[in-house]
Amino acid sequence: MGGEDIPKDVPMETLDHSYLLDRLKRLEEEYLRLKKIEEEYYKLKELYRKLEYEKKFAETEKLRYEREVRRLKSEVERLRSPPLIVGVISDVLEDGRVVVKSSTGPKFVVYASHYINPKDLKPGVRVALNQQTLAVVSVLPSSKDPMVYAFEVEERPNVTYADIGGLDRQIEEIREAIELPLLKPHLFEEVGIEPPKGVLLYGPPGTGKTLLAKAVAHHTNATFIRVVGSEFVQKYIGEGARLVREVFELAKEKAPSIIFIDEIDAIAARRTASDTSGDREVQRTLMQLLAEMDGFDPRGDIKIIGATNRIDILDPAILRPGRFDRIIEVPLPTYEGRIQIFKIHTRRMKLADDVNFAELANLTEGASGADIKAICTEAGMFAIRDDRTTVRMDDFLKAIEKVLRKDTKFDAKGVMFI
Repeated sequence: MGGEDIPKDVPMETLDHSYLLDRLKRLEEEYLRLKKIEEEYYKLKELYRKLEYEKKFAETEKLRYEREVRRLKSEVERLRSPPLIVGVISDVLEDGRVVVKSSTGPKFVVYASHYINPKDLKPGVRVALNQQTLAVVSVLPSSKDPMVYAFEVEERPNVTYADIGGLDRQIEEIREAIELPLLKPHLFEEVGIEPPKGVLLYGPPGTGKTLLAKAVAHHTNATFIRVVGSEFVQKYIGEGARLVREVFELAKEKAPSIIFIDEIDAIAARRTASDTSGDREVQRTLMQLLAEMDGFDPRGDIKIIGATNRIDILDPAILRPGRFDRIIEVPLPTYEGRIQIFKIHTRRMKLADDVNFAELANLTEGASGADIKAICTEAGMFAIRDDRTTVRMDDFLKAIEKVLRKDTKFDAKGVMFI
């Protein structure tokens, strides 16, 4: 269009005007045509992007549906497969066959699947047997009572040695017996001595035996397995001994670990010539505990801590060296110990200037650490009742009277009178 020849027989004025108008019109039409083409291009481009997105989405959905189809097919195959029989390997023969005792009672000599590692076939291992051929098709994990897994404390106790007052000697002894063998076993090898297997804590109630065990677990980063002795006492014969055995197996799996048996006198009381079936079952559980304590390696990563306030009734067999190598008394706190305990339990409290820990320690002679904690709590409650945020000395005096049930009385100024 831009290369057309200008006619020679047309006047210049008419030519200029009509030619320019015609050319302008043609250019406008060309511009509109190109504009329309450009709009169509962008529409096609947007449509292309949309189709690309839908294609990727369709491919993702396809993969998801394929996975779902495979899962459903495997589920259908699993449901169609016959049930398997549970058995226990009694012996492994030289030709590769195994002697299996099925859950129904009789023993069978059967072949094992070639998919099973021969090293996994050992006497005592649970296996799954094909219902028709009785061939070993898989090795099952060892069974454990769910109650045993509940004994494991998932989170480390938040008790530290700084939270325990008046037991400096006891802390040092339990750290030597439990913490050092777990953290620095090479020291015992260099000296040439066997580290203690276990520690027995005994003393009146509320003196801090459980706190000591929790503090050790906090500072050793070991798995803390807490059991109350009465939980080993079961209804059926052999159940208590089985629980004891599985607790020690769990400790081996989770090593390094600490087994803490609180109120151990519930199963470790002195054996007598009792004829009742309940007493005989408790004695069987005790014998299993004695065997397990003798069975593990003293240099291993398993330590046992027992706690009781009735050491006088414990069986001598559990007190001998080799089981509980270190027996630590946790007595009632001394005068200095009571001052430390008061400071520990009041460090987050707002105290008035008249609070005298020395006088409080004198007034609480014979009190345990748990009693002192209860006194601090009650003193705070007296302040709250009076709508105060600061705890005064008279609050502690009234708390001592309430908690310890003293015959002494105090007047409004805190002066004691009979």
